Amino acid sequence: MTLLSLVIHNVSVKKVRSALTVLAVAVGVLAVVTLGLINHSIRSSALALLQTGRADFTISQTGVSDIVNSNIQQSDVAKIQATPGVGRAIGVLLGSTKLNQDNPLFLEIGIDPADLQPFGVTITEGRAYRRNATHEALLGYRAADNLHKTVGDSLTVDGVTYRIVGLYSVGQALGENAIMIPLQAFQAHQRQDGEVTLVFVQLDQGANLKAVRERIDANFPGLTTIRTAADFGRADRSLQLINAADRGSRLLAIVVGGLIVMSMMTMAFIERIREFGVLAAVGWPRRRILVMVLCEAGLLGFIGAGVGAGLSVLAARLLENSSALHGIVHLDYTAQTFWRAIYTAAGMTIIGALYPAMRAAFLAPLDALRHE
Repeated sequence: MTLLSLVIHNVSVKKVRSALTVLAVAVGVLAVVTLGLINHSIRSSALALLQTGRADFTISQTGVSDIVNSNIQQSDVAKIQATPGVGRAIGVLLGSTKLNQDNPLFLEIGIDPADLQPFGVTITEGRAYRRNATHEALLGYRAADNLHKTVGDSLTVDGVTYRIVGLYSVGQALGENAIMIPLQAFQAHQRQDGEVTLVFVQLDQGANLKAVRERIDANFPGLTTIRTAADFGRADRSLQLINAADRGSRLLAIVVGGLIVMSMMTMAFIERIREFGVLAAVGWPRRRILVMVLCEAGLLGFIGAGVGAGLSVLAARLLENSSALHGIVHLDYTAQTFWRAIYTAAGMTIIGALYPAMRAAFLAPLDALRHE
């Protein structure tokens, strides 16, 4: 009998214990992969929000609990506009509201009509709203499709009824599932006169991106420039908390799962002491016994990883379609998603199997054979 066939035989003999070990690994993988999927989705959505405009980088208030709560004075926008190297600074006021059961987080974008084209807005149907219009709006074509609205229809958002005068595209899904409103009208409705949420900066041709960012960061201590996902954490504390929770849950799952696997493998070791003694007596080297036990744990971990990854996909889909997260979470399965399952399961099985494997490998044959 080869080592592989012996490993498979040993795992299949104790079906209940093997199933429980697989379940322990699967639960750990389920927690880690599901939280990883949700975290990645939220991070991608947040970064997409900053990439809605056609800009070289975005400016936000530092240390806010949520990027939508950023608060920048329009007077600062004018100063940013005057910064050497800045071609255009576009102030945008953001808000979100529950539109209906299918759209619990509907994005509202307040922007001056003069900034629509520089911002990257393409009117696909109808016309742009007027600067002083209080009840005119542009609707993203994706939102129009979802809500079955077109030019000329009315849409009530956060208690205000707007007439849709045009449909638009920005080349980005989150921005196209939103409504655009004249900046002054939205500021009045939000009671945020003279304030914007984000500033989208477009550089002069040939301007040094790094130098301009450093100049703005130095001149405006309460603000921060954002270009990548790594920069985003400086502005939004909630993303830092999400990342910390993700890392903590990953470590906790590996440690707890490893202890459960260790408990199961130790019980198996006690039951098989005579077996290990016989193997040592007939000439099996310690290294081979060690490898056999680790391979048994590895096989259970591999099966647990597959089961856990499958369960995590189902769990993430349930969360994606839940009323609380519908429209917020958009799953994106990447290779990293499944690598999480593999290294989580590997971590559990290595931690859990190392102690009983070492005991089995260094067990004295005579002591093992006398064991009752």
